[in-house]
Amino acid sequence: MIWHFHSAVSLVFGRHAVVQLGDIAKQHGYTRVLLITDAILAKAGVVAKVVEPLKAAGVEVEIFDGGQPEPAIDVVRSAVEQGKPFRPNAVLGLGGGSNMDAAKLVAVALTHGDPMQFVGDSRIPGPVTPLVCVPTTAGTGSEVSAAAVFTDTANNIKVSTLSQHLRPRVALVDPMLTLSCPPQVSADSGIDALVHAIEAYTAVDHEEFLKRPGGATVYQGKNPMADLMAAKCIELVGQHLRRAVKNGNDVTAREGMALAATYGGLAFSNAGVALVHAMEYPVGGAVHVSHGAGNGLLLPHVMRYNLDSRLEQFAKLPFILGEPLASADKTFLANQSIEIVTQLCRDIGIPSRLRDLGVKPEMLPGFADKAIAISRLMRVNPRLPTRDDILAIYHAAD
Repeated sequence: MIWHFHSAVSLVFGRHAVVQLGDIAKQHGYTRVLLITDAILAKAGVVAKVVEPLKAAGVEVEIFDGGQPEPAIDVVRSAVEQGKPFRPNAVLGLGGGSNMDAAKLVAVALTHGDPMQFVGDSRIPGPVTPLVCVPTTAGTGSEVSAAAVFTDTANNIKVSTLSQHLRPRVALVDPMLTLSCPPQVSADSGIDALVHAIEAYTAVDHEEFLKRPGGATVYQGKNPMADLMAAKCIELVGQHLRRAVKNGNDVTAREGMALAATYGGLAFSNAGVALVHAMEYPVGGAVHVSHGAGNGLLLPHVMRYNLDSRLEQFAKLPFILGEPLASADKTFLANQSIEIVTQLCRDIGIPSRLRDLGVKPEMLPGFADKAIAISRLMRVNPRLPTRDDILAIYHAAD
């Protein structure tokens, strides 16, 4: 079996690592940086913590603070309009996955034109303006991933662009920057990391993935390196997520979750995400729930659907999550994994029913139509679903 593993070019991790940002920019020759962030982080003083070391190193910085959750393409276009006259030679994404993904799309637009033309897998024609990503939440793993998710407002669905060209040149992960993250954002982003890891850990085998139709792709199914990263992410989430949500100043928990998010990003951006994400995209596009909350709600239901095809992996999850084992029977343990994940979601305030998000029963058939059409994610799922299978899962989650 031949497989590949990709990451950011450089990963810097640790408490107060942000102070090194100016030196890192100089080492890479970044002298004019377009910073993509949002007004909340600017008001909280987080933007200043990033700008200060850059300016101290003689780097010019242009700040776009119009970032929004689950950004629409118009946000990206506004950032490009502001930033293009500045002639940046690097783009820095500061914030959660939404800001980092917006930065990726800005980097595409500055180099190749409107990113709407590159929606899908492996369609970006070449390198983009160099990217630096600095997360302030712990979950999306966008700082190391090859994906950018945004909202197609014309069709009420989240869409994504995947390309190895979207992997940042530098990922700087400073857990101290996550201390200001509110509890619910910590919960939503943290459960997103778990979804990434579980979907990667239970993805279709690499060799089987290659047999499925679909052409060139960033994702490639399970491989040994992605398995290691996914398992470590799951372990860290089990240890730290509840603590990080309960007490945002718990630095050890914040550090653990920051590392979990990065491991999860490395895992899913190689092995792939699957049915949970495909089903969340139309839900999120319609009712504007956060990506993490939507994923967390759907995760136990998709786990149940995939259970028989990944019994071995699901049976290992209780142990990896650090839960006491009540049996040695694999079927029992696999089912226990669903109960553990369900309880974790409940403990951190993830909604448990689609109706709680404002979803109406008449929306579900349309959601199923949109989800089944995302073939690049269906290809990763260990069990190939039908449209009726997906609709049944939606009904179970409603």
